[in-house]
Amino acid sequence: MPFRDRDEAARRLVERLAVYKGENPLVLAIPRGAVPMASIVATALEGDVDVVLVRKLRAPYNPEFAVGSIDESGWTYIADYAAQAGATPEYLEAEKKTQLETMRNRRAQYTPIRPPIDPAGRIVIVLDDGLATGATMISALHALRVKKPKKLICAVPVSPPDTLEKVASYADEVVCLETPAWFQAVGQFYMDFPQVEDEEVIAILRQNAA
Repeated sequence: MPFRDRDEAARRLVERLAVYKGENPLVLAIPRGAVPMASIVATALEGDVDVVLVRKLRAPYNPEFAVGSIDESGWTYIADYAAQAGATPEYLEAEKKTQLETMRNRRAQYTPIRPPIDPAGRIVIVLDDGLATGATMISALHALRVKKPKKLICAVPVSPPDTLEKVASYADEVVCLETPAWFQAVGQFYMDFPQVEDEEVIAILRQNAA
């Protein structure tokens, strides 16, 4: 601690996930930061890589803070503190529409020539570069559970202990490398934490599809 960068974190996750090598796992990244990590993990485990599209519902006065999340189907998770953060029902309805439109645009960008890879009957590893509130991971796991994977695994380098406990009920297995008690943001646990752009995500998905 901290991780040098996302690549190092991905390689350390591979060590913990090595039991799934040869099982043709489907490694699904929550865009955008986790996509390069998912490519490393999927290559090492001899599996497939794709994205699971979910979006956080942003707090009214702090867009970096999640008061909930939404998946492509429109299913939403609303945190129990959302109202205290100023998220009224009217605000949440507008925010849902905004994030659904963002996901529609991203799906058109990311997988324009093929549908998402079907997770049914497969070992599915859902990857993010870290959890803060856990909201987007909860929506991702919920969205995938209804598609009947053989096993559903949440894999992250770092998470607060209470968030990990909350997320665990949505997965069959949780793999987390570090659970620091003092936690402000995911980026504080990386020495190098650049933003991942859409162009890099598209290039990775195209390369893996080929």
